[in-house]
Amino acid sequence: MIRNLWPRLGLILLITALSLWISLSNTLTIPNPFNPLAPLQRDVTPRLGLDLQGGLQVLLEADLPENAEISVADMEVARSIMENRTNALGVSENLLQVAGERRIVGEFPGLQDAESVLANIQQTGLLEFVDTGSVFLQPGTIIKTDFAEAGETAAEAAEGEVVYRTIMTGRDLTNVQVVTDSLGSYQIAFTLSPEGAIIFGNHTAANVGQILTIALDKEVISSPRIDSAIYGGEGVITGQFTAEEANAFAVQLRYGSLPIPLKIVETRIIGPTLGEDSLNKSLVAGLVGMIIVMLFMGIYYRLPGFVAIVSILFYALVAFALFKFIPVTLTLAGIAGFLLSTGSALDANILIFERIKEELRNGKTIIQAIDLGWIRARSSILDSNIATLITSGILWWFGSTFGATIVKGFSLTLALGVGISLFTAIFVTRSLLALVLKYFQPEDLETWFGI
Repeated sequence: MIRNLWPRLGLILLITALSLWISLSNTLTIPNPFNPLAPLQRDVTPRLGLDLQGGLQVLLEADLPENAEISVADMEVARSIMENRTNALGVSENLLQVAGERRIVGEFPGLQDAESVLANIQQTGLLEFVDTGSVFLQPGTIIKTDFAEAGETAAEAAEGEVVYRTIMTGRDLTNVQVVTDSLGSYQIAFTLSPEGAIIFGNHTAANVGQILTIALDKEVISSPRIDSAIYGGEGVITGQFTAEEANAFAVQLRYGSLPIPLKIVETRIIGPTLGEDSLNKSLVAGLVGMIIVMLFMGIYYRLPGFVAIVSILFYALVAFALFKFIPVTLTLAGIAGFLLSTGSALDANILIFERIKEELRNGKTIIQAIDLGWIRARSSILDSNIATLITSGILWWFGSTFGATIVKGFSLTLALGVGISLFTAIFVTRSLLALVLKYFQPEDLETWFGI
């Protein structure tokens, strides 16, 4: 039997208390030993995926010819820039990942304003300061410049059209922020790098009285007249901006231009009502399944079955707390993975209990039967769970490589659930059964163990 029973039970109680704390809280407040006046806080609000709370899913593809070579690094940079842009717009819990060689999948759970996000993430964000001489261009005018876009040469950019000369681009920007003038109109204040400041100063000094047009993605934003030389590397972009437009513009410039142009291939909007309905049905299905399992374990395995029920409740509590703490974004597929791992927890208990019953039928005492049952079932339990973990790893790799977020969610919750179930079956169930038999050793084994 177990020699260090009380330390094991103490560890189980500690894990239970921590899991209850996390499960029943949305924010954890932890004392800070370095600054008692500023405790550490962690948000542990459950994160629900797109299919459970509604939102937007978008599939983007490189807007380049099929034979154009696209590097893995460029795709990853584009993904990172879009993630920064959407974060700056206040879109939380977004997920963007590269899918294959030229596609990016974006998921935005709980998103309300889909149009502004779609408009923001696909723009390349190329800001150009363009010399248009004495020509004033109206905002919204599409122009051609001698600055080559991704996938084309300068000669191709200039072919067949009136082309203006680009003085400098947004790559020379070091800081961008939204400000207002004395009349309350929104402007974009910018600061240039030392090199950009020199170029900007020299050009404005040599072109006083001329027009310096500012364009974003070849669309004119404003065409101010150069009244005097501008040194120091600071300036403002004026235009008829609303607060939202000014913020979106600043975000695009602040996080740079995309290395490759992107186009929207497919969008899917899931309403919050549908997501809430899916969540409710998932919870009901999980509850019904758990009740049926508990009834089966209690009726068929009697005393060990009731111990297993406590262990399964412990397993569910720890798993939920871990999902909140990591955090894991729960989707329908993720819930399916969790429920499947619950089956692994039951499978381990069933293997152990069947071994115990075999030993009892062979005339062993309760203590001998439990020890032998655990020893002989352990290898089978480890083999099956390790195989499941390997499969989960393969599914995670597949989901990461091809942008299959559903597969990733399933594999993650399955792997975490299997790990917790392995600990529960081998450590918790055995400890609890040992505690029960320490104070209660039934003589009617047929009634209490169902042999």
